[in-house]
Amino acid sequence: MSTTTHLMTADELLVMPHYENGNDFRCELIRGELKKMPPTGGVHGILCAKLASVLTSFAEANNLGAVFGAETGFLVERSPDTVLGVDVAFVKSKRLREIEDLVKFVPFAPDLAVEVLSPGNTVDEIDEKIALYFAAGARTVWIVNPKRRTVAVYRSPVELQILGEDETLDGGDVLPNFRLELSKLFIIGNR
Repeated sequence: MSTTTHLMTADELLVMPHYENGNDFRCELIRGELKKMPPTGGVHGILCAKLASVLTSFAEANNLGAVFGAETGFLVERSPDTVLGVDVAFVKSKRLREIEDLVKFVPFAPDLAVEVLSPGNTVDEIDEKIALYFAAGARTVWIVNPKRRTVAVYRSPVELQILGEDETLDGGDVLPNFRLELSKLFIIGNR
């Protein structure tokens, strides 16, 4: 006798309640399987908010596109579906016009995906996300490491540059002329 496991779809995830036993939870969908994640800590939240703020200011001032806040779902694979809840994302204006329904998950990878590491993240998990983002059309991925106070900049799945807190992060060809001194991002300590 064989058993089949029901793989969840992005549409099912979209309408699913995100609480259980009185507790909220964050989740992603990885090839049809629900992955629950604990809430993030304070440092993570501050870094996400700072990055979203500076990116939004820059994108709006230069009329480049939209910045999406923490846990916006991006549908990066179909059949089975994969929906990633990126920490901060940027999508260029031209691609925004392709979205038919913003109430649903964004139907492609962002041009820029930013992941801020949490204590529970594994190397394999982050490597998989990087691969998924690029396979779905992302052009740049930033991995922010609060503990090491670094940003790993991926311009492809294999092209990596690691910047320390005394260096300047730039937007490359996704956000031309964007610059952020990482010493201003990593003002907070790892208390």
